[in-house]
Amino acid sequence: MRQLLYVCLDGLGDDPIPELGGQTPLEAAQTPVLDGLARSGAQGIVYTVGPDIAPESDIAVFAILGYDPREEHPGRGVLEALGSGMDFADGDLAYRVNFATQADGEIVDRRVGRDLSSEDAEALAEEVNGRLGLPGATFELRATVEHRGALVIHPKEGRLSAAVSNTDPAYGKEGTLGVALATFENRVAEAQPLDASVGAERAADLTNLFVEGAAGILEASAINARRRQGGRLPANLILTRDGSDHIPTLQPIKDGFGPSWGCFVEMPVERGIALVLGMSPVDAPTGMPRREQYAAWAELAAEALGGFDALYIHIKGPDVPAHDGRARDKVEVIEDIDQAFFAELLPRIDSGRTILAVTADHSTSCVRKAHTADPVPLLVAGPGVASDGTGAFGERAAARGTLGTLQGTEILPRLIALLRT
Repeated sequence: MRQLLYVCLDGLGDDPIPELGGQTPLEAAQTPVLDGLARSGAQGIVYTVGPDIAPESDIAVFAILGYDPREEHPGRGVLEALGSGMDFADGDLAYRVNFATQADGEIVDRRVGRDLSSEDAEALAEEVNGRLGLPGATFELRATVEHRGALVIHPKEGRLSAAVSNTDPAYGKEGTLGVALATFENRVAEAQPLDASVGAERAADLTNLFVEGAAGILEASAINARRRQGGRLPANLILTRDGSDHIPTLQPIKDGFGPSWGCFVEMPVERGIALVLGMSPVDAPTGMPRREQYAAWAELAAEALGGFDALYIHIKGPDVPAHDGRARDKVEVIEDIDQAFFAELLPRIDSGRTILAVTADHSTSCVRKAHTADPVPLLVAGPGVASDGTGAFGERAAARGTLGTLQGTEILPRLIALLRT
């Protein structure tokens, strides 16, 4: 029986960049392994959630795994909470949060200069947990990876509603969908109820009390005093986004699409997605130099694939430098993925029975320093896939491929059809 290796390179797509001679980072990168797959396989382009939506990763991953996020997505907060091992019940309110830096209400950096250690973030979260109280509710703030975290507010009576706007001004809500905004005022937003329910009004009030109270505690923290003395930005603000108020009941991915699934987990949101879709999480080692880490992931992925019919792998790498506008660094990350991950992975798998698909959850523009609504490339290679002669893996080459233009939810049914051919 054939097996599926499905790789998502976070934020892979991009704009043509003048400093790269008008190429995108993917087009400019030296990727002989991926280009070889392109020569033997077929390409297309994908609007993961929709042509007019710059998606966050969670809703895009739902889509490329075959679930329509407009109908089945529960909000990112619960995925972060479940993926972090936090207690959550229907009627609680969960958020994805960022530690950030503010000065007089203006957001100086949404990610604290990208140098907040996970250890310092954990200590700051414990300060907030130990010192802040909310009327009629308890809460848990948990730091996860670097500046990232999750927040769960537990009401003592009644239920809270996720129909609440974000305090992170960079992201808006369209129903349960979290979308990146092209323009926004770079100031802390006030949470607003999005309907007239008591649960939404109470959730907005508690959110604003939390954000204000936590900011005061963080501002006075000795950890931030030390950071300032060292010339670094203080983590003196917590931004909330993408609230959730229930655990979703979804058809397991195996029931919907057949194969037994593993999910290669780097971030808590990926573990949360794996849990709600009935996939088995495979923990990815972190904390190593980048190339060593990718090589270790390749070895682990090949080993894990032996235990499943399908394995989904999500690699965060390309997204990070793009948010900071570092185009050449994004090129280097893509080259490292090609050489340290794919070059190490392919000799370890049976190419005669493995369908390999490579795509992205969204484009992240180095020029705009944000997610965009632009389509992402899709490459499929392996048994049953005829070469379309595109020759190189890249956005413009993919647009000429025989797979054409797809919606995110259309990818997985096509891949499963190849498995069953």
